[in-house]
Formats: sequence, C-alpha cells, structure tokens
Amino acid sequence: MSEAVIRVENLTRRFGDFVAVDHVNFEVRAGEVVGYLGPNGSGKTTTIRMLLGLLEPSEGKATVLGFDAFRQSEEVRARAGYMSQKFAIYDDLTVLENLTFYGGVYGITDKTRIAHTLELVGLKGHDATLTRSLSAGWRQRLALGIALVHEPKLLFLDEPTSGVDPTARRAFWDLIYELAENGVTILVTTHYMDEAEYCERVGIMRDGKLLAMDTPSNLKRDIIPGDVWEIFAEPLEAGLEALPEIEGVLRVSLAGDHLRTITERGKTKEAILSTLKLRDVSVKDIIVGEPTLEDVFISLAR
Repeated sequence: MSEAVIRVENLTRRFGDFVAVDHVNFEVRAGEVVGYLGPNGSGKTTTIRMLLGLLEPSEGKATVLGFDAFRQSEEVRARAGYMSQKFAIYDDLTVLENLTFYGGVYGITDKTRIAHTLELVGLKGHDATLTRSLSAGWRQRLALGIALVHEPKLLFLDEPTSGVDPTARRAFWDLIYELAENGVTILVTTHYMDEAEYCERVGIMRDGKLLAMDTPSNLKRDIIPGDVWEIFAEPLEAGLEALPEIEGVLRVSLAGDHLRTITERGKTKEAILSTLKLRDVSVKDIIVGEPTLEDVFISLAR
C-alpha cells in the first residue's frame, strides 16, 4: 500500500463558538483522487486551509507530504499546488504573463517549463490572450496551470469547476485524471454530487463533520438503507402523496417526469404497484433504479 500523503487526526477549527471543522480524521494515499463533498459552509475549504498552514487548528493535527501542516507550512506550500475558489488572476495580463508571474513566485523562470504547463492545461496557442477575455472554463484552466507550474506532487483543488458549464466541467475532470496518471495526488472539494462519482474515494462533509469516507460504490452499498425504484405514474402529485403511506417506503422524491423512491430491502414491484392502484394512481412503469451519492448524502444527513 502506498504511503499516506495527507494524514489528518482529530482536526478541529473553531471561530468563536462556531465549529467549522469538527474532529475530522482521514488519510489520502499517494496517487489517489479523493473528493471532499458537501454543501457550501460544510467545512471543506476550512479543512484545506488548515492543511496548507493558512489557518491554525484549534485541536488535532495534520501532516502533509511528511511535514507538519501548520508548523512546517512553508515546506508544504513549496511542494503542493493550490487552486482556490476565487483565484487571483490578473485580468490586464495575458495568459502567458499571468503564468510567468506566478511561476516567478515559485522561482520558476525556465520558459520551457512555462510552455509545458500551458500545453498541459490546454492553453497552448492562447499565450497572448488577455485574461479578461477568457470564458469561465478557460480561466479555470489558467488557474490550474498556475497551481501546477512548479510541478507539485500534491494538488488541492477547491471547487475547481464552480460556475462553469457541463462541457467545461467534463474537460476539466479529464485534465485531473491526466495529472493523476502522471503521479499527482489530488484532493478536490465539490458540492456537485455527480462530480464526486469521478473520484476514487469520497469524503462527505456536513456541518463541519466528516460523515463518511469510502469509494462511491462502497458508500452506496453500505449507506443506502434499501432498494431504489423509478416510478412512472400519473398524476405525479397523487403518487407523491400516496407512496409515503406505503409500508416499507423510506423516502420519496420527484425526479423530472417520474417519482423516485427508496424502500426497505425485499419490497417487490408488485406490492408497490398494487398499493398505488388502490389509491387511484395510474402506473405506467416501475423499474429498478441505481443509488446515487445524493442518496448517500441525504441518508447520512438524516
């Protein structure tokens, strides 16, 4: 088993009486892509800021790349890349000028290294483009390039695809996996449930607590309390009211043009169908559904 690149033990951060991160424990091993999933305000960014030594923990400790995250933060930051939610990119500079400037902060003056970084993030040919004219997706690529210019072996990405369109999000994740294949360990925060499916392991945060951390498939298997059903019925409102009254139904929600429900294990399609018919709900079809990380999050949050 590869060594732990990040090791967190009872990491806690308080702001007055407010506990932003509450006794969190986890490890990230070399070469992993680990997602840190949770809604805004759940403690994801605060965790990363402590791992980079930007915030002092109230309790607990963390080691990053073998260094104490707070007491040896300069060593950590020299070896890790960080792409924050609102990265400071200078709009009046070109793509190349931005990358050259930030490379200089890390002592990188080699033009070949700068050119390689531009190519790596797909910005080759955009060297002379003013940053203010870039779309959100292309700005994110530039921010990633800035975080990579010193060739770190560990990368912190804090909601890197927030505010970009689905196509740009997919392209960005392709870049993330290209980096991982080249040996970079990545911790990425997100509040997009579907995005977390791309990660090898996922930690789920809520109200400062790490509720669970495992592979997406294991989380679905271990956390979802029953079977998932997709129910196509009319009228939807009547089905939405009737389903919670059925014995063994644990949760019901609208999912576009149909209803989605989780039942206790062993509940049959026929039992659901017959009960809905008794309540004058016309059922077109009932099919077995696949659990999602959103189902996992809701189950844990409850």
